[in-house]
Amino acid sequence: MEFEIRDRSVIQGRRRLAREREAYLALVGQGVGSEEACRIVGINERTGRRWRNGRNPTGRERAAAPITALASPSVRGRFLNEDERLHIADRHRERATVRQIAAELGRDPSTIGRELRRNAHPVSGDYRPHAAQARAEARRPRPKISKIAASAELRQAVQDGLDLKWSPEQIVRRLRRDFPDRPELHVTHETIYQALYVQGRGELRRELAKALRTGRTLRRPRRQAQQRTPRMATEMVMISERPAEVEDRAVPGHWEGDLIIGKDNQSAIGTLVERHTRYVMLVHLPLGRTADRMRDALVATVAHLPEHLRRSLTWDQGIEMSLHQQFTVTTDTPVYFCDPHSPWQRGSNENTNGLLRQYFPKSTDLSGHDRDRLDAVAIELNGRPRKTLGWDTPAERFAKLLAETS
Repeated sequence: MEFEIRDRSVIQGRRRLAREREAYLALVGQGVGSEEACRIVGINERTGRRWRNGRNPTGRERAAAPITALASPSVRGRFLNEDERLHIADRHRERATVRQIAAELGRDPSTIGRELRRNAHPVSGDYRPHAAQARAEARRPRPKISKIAASAELRQAVQDGLDLKWSPEQIVRRLRRDFPDRPELHVTHETIYQALYVQGRGELRRELAKALRTGRTLRRPRRQAQQRTPRMATEMVMISERPAEVEDRAVPGHWEGDLIIGKDNQSAIGTLVERHTRYVMLVHLPLGRTADRMRDALVATVAHLPEHLRRSLTWDQGIEMSLHQQFTVTTDTPVYFCDPHSPWQRGSNENTNGLLRQYFPKSTDLSGHDRDRLDAVAIELNGRPRKTLGWDTPAERFAKLLAETS
């Protein structure tokens, strides 16, 4: 690509100078000085410096619309490339936020923030894209000696902390507090985990891994919610597939269910709450909460309800409901399951369980309460006026529904 010095200066605009910018950066990358590269390409030296180091925006540029994409983007990979760093430098000098820059490049905001922190000039703090590219490339080669392996003092400090059964985070925080002016002793807790589990076995004594609170010598990654092992032998129908009529509580007959657990997880009482009226029914489980006993107790509890008042049941993913399909076949009541760790998806039931703890305190044996006791508690709870019902009681609202049926 050949360029000649222009006889007169003509305003080109950003897009028309794309080829000149590419040629200038190629020459600089080959070792040609900035002044000579500007002469060869035919651009002003100030323009070359702006391309090389980013630009300071003028008042007009500050008010201009933000750049929405790179003028000539290169192939995007795992690491930031030179074009992206040029874009970061330009937008950073225009006072664009990290999130704006990330959106324009299609990167995560943490990637841009980390880039500005790690690859800025160590003294002035200015972000210069070509220098940042050089720093990143120099840091990338592998394998590298870890900070712990390279420092006997740091390695000993970490070993001493593990001997005292300190967690890696406690070790890291204490080192930063005790030695604030010695960055060579500052590491992250992930560096310690890497030294224990991933890198060479000799960096830290192998037996020190057993000093961790988990007691594991091999690292076990966390599972994502969507990677959880299914708890039911039969397929669950999730709450996302539940009819839309359930959400606004306008249609009666949709129930939420759960268990309140007694001392040492040895006893339980089932709870059912109707979403439209907040009417409560308690499920007697005197012999335990195994799947077959839960199924039979639920069938007996809802059997007397008219068909239009048992439209659905929403439960969490407790193993006691593993025979939910048999319950559905017997009662013609579909069962929907909440997402993991999402108690708000059964808000009425969670609130009711809190009220029931007035009658069945935690850490008490619930197996001693007979059917009559459960019925008495349900009657008292259903007789409380509710603000959400216009100070009607759940019993009054439910009685109206039964009267309409008859």
